[in-house]
Amino acid sequence: MTDTVNTRRLALDVLLEVTEHGAYSNQVLRAVLEKYQYMEKYERAFLTRLVEGTIQHMIELDYVIDQFSKVKVKKMKPVIRNILRMGVYQIQYMDSVPDSAACNEAVKLARKSGFSTLSGFVNGVLRNIARNSGSIRYPDEEKEPVLALSVRYSMPEWIVEEWLNAYGMEQTKAILDAFSKETPITIRTNVTKITPDALKEQLKAEGVTVQTLEELSYAGLPYTDAYHYAFAISGFDHLMALPSFQDGLFYVQDISSMMVAEAAAPEKGAHVIDVCAAPGGKSIHLAEMLDGTGSVESRDLTGYKTGLIEENISRYQIKNMTTKVWDATVPDESAEDTADVLVADLPCSGLGVLRKKTDIRYKMSRGQQEELEALQRRILDTVCSYVKKDGIMVYSTCTINPGENQENVAWFLGKHPEFELLDMEQIYPGTQVGDGFFYARLRRIS
Repeated sequence: MTDTVNTRRLALDVLLEVTEHGAYSNQVLRAVLEKYQYMEKYERAFLTRLVEGTIQHMIELDYVIDQFSKVKVKKMKPVIRNILRMGVYQIQYMDSVPDSAACNEAVKLARKSGFSTLSGFVNGVLRNIARNSGSIRYPDEEKEPVLALSVRYSMPEWIVEEWLNAYGMEQTKAILDAFSKETPITIRTNVTKITPDALKEQLKAEGVTVQTLEELSYAGLPYTDAYHYAFAISGFDHLMALPSFQDGLFYVQDISSMMVAEAAAPEKGAHVIDVCAAPGGKSIHLAEMLDGTGSVESRDLTGYKTGLIEENISRYQIKNMTTKVWDATVPDESAEDTADVLVADLPCSGLGVLRKKTDIRYKMSRGQQEELEALQRRILDTVCSYVKKDGIMVYSTCTINPGENQENVAWFLGKHPEFELLDMEQIYPGTQVGDGFFYARLRRIS
């Protein structure tokens, strides 16, 4: 392809930030796309797919490269291994890019990056893979199920092993399959500014493909035919170019995340506390459900995080919502027995949102996951005292790890008999439009 900007160079820069410096791909990629807004739509699409695809398939790509290279991926210079990963991804997954172009552009990129002496090595490895792509050897699923699934789906072995133990082979493969499929962006109508029907028509007028999400509805809004407030959108270049987004007519939010507010179902006039709220999507949803009544206190650990919430309060013109800087592990006596509804959407491993945040799989470890399980228990043990008698607490995470979900609920109920479990739901990726998610709804009975 002929670039007005060197998209492969930009892709390499993003990959280096993610793989070598620990940055999150969605944040780095978004920043690059915003900086180069003048890029043609096809260039933006190429850059996005190359970055996201290379990260999504990285374990498999490394496995393939190691079969054809005398120098193993882990021992390569960071620039070279990421150039090779990009090249193999194009050969294996991008039919629109000829193998010769993938090889030639990788060689050019190596030279432009200051590695002319290794350009022949890059050329040799990639051309060897291109010639033999049909005879690549993969692990046998029957003999080595954990390794086979890890390579096939580029999922770290410890995660595969954990899911196999928890869910068995069939469910694990269904989860892994779901993570490999693209999903549309989902949005929630800002009902303080526009009705869902009017938003849908405006989005269509802006050239956006819109699908109503039937799973979600406001039952008590003063609209006749506008109860379904959430949509899946696609077919546009980027959000910042949409007038409806610029005007704050909708909030980008995953369908699973929206379900938390629906589970909480606050009555008008209720006082709601959201203890780990940034950037505030669930809090704003709850405030809108109160229809201008009651109050939502949206808390988080730092002034930076509550600042993000305040930006959204201003953007969406929410009147019945305030913020408070507070560490959720520290008791707040002034909040005890005050909340009709308490939302505890807590820090978690994030293994339910791997479709949108692909690189989480490479950053998380079993040890970190266990630390998060302990942190979640500390927070639940602290904030449960804020709930009034007969009040509701909703505990939620964006992971599918039982230790952070069902097992934490069981632990909490064992320690806090003043609460009863009303219901809980584990949402697996692939069962709906949204991500993997968990929530439990509990009521304080004494």
